Amino acid sequence: MIRRIRTSDMTPSADADGRITAPSADRNRDAILQVLLPRLPRKGDVLEIASGTGQHIAALAAHRPDLDFHPSDPDPARRASIDVRCKGLPNVAPAGDIDAGQAGWAIANAADMVLVVNLLHLISDPEMAVLLDEAAQALAPEGVLAIYGPFLRQGRTTSDGDATFDADLRAQDPAIGYKDVDVVRTVLQVLELNVEIVKMPANNLMVLARAGKFTGL
Repeated sequence: MIRRIRTSDMTPSADADGRITAPSADRNRDAILQVLLPRLPRKGDVLEIASGTGQHIAALAAHRPDLDFHPSDPDPARRASIDVRCKGLPNVAPAGDIDAGQAGWAIANAADMVLVVNLLHLISDPEMAVLLDEAAQALAPEGVLAIYGPFLRQGRTTSDGDATFDADLRAQDPAIGYKDVDVVRTVLQVLELNVEIVKMPANNLMVLARAGKFTGL
């Protein structure tokens, strides 16, 4: 489901080539790379859900030309931006049309990593449940689901800025807003994934969940 939510980091109109840029993606790119690069698979396929402008998948693909990256987004304008931004990266496939909140998109055991950046707070609880279930199905053995973004802790935001942002989201659409990290952790554990949570700058978190019956990531 595509929601037209207004935020303080709204992307400007596409440039002449169709490229869209999100300032927040530039700000958090290096922190995300620092966590993900050591955890990327040694070989195989990385699927990104809701790739948005394409800034994150382009950065990852440039660092790991030996992996195959598969961006996706339900918004045609953003798919166009992704394809323009990743032009010249032979290891990035054309952006696919995946609505992660609708069941049925997962190809079983097809992805060695599934990446989700700044999406959970923009979808409803039922959509999140579908996303997590489908992502778990898509993971190959020992594959990793990586989810980055802002979260509630024990039902509460951790800063005034997060409280304001969460309230603004819920005012625009009562179905969306920050998700509690403990709820996300529990769902992932029910899906038989091993969970690690990494603290990130600006009160964000990276939730890492690995398929396989062993401890540690």
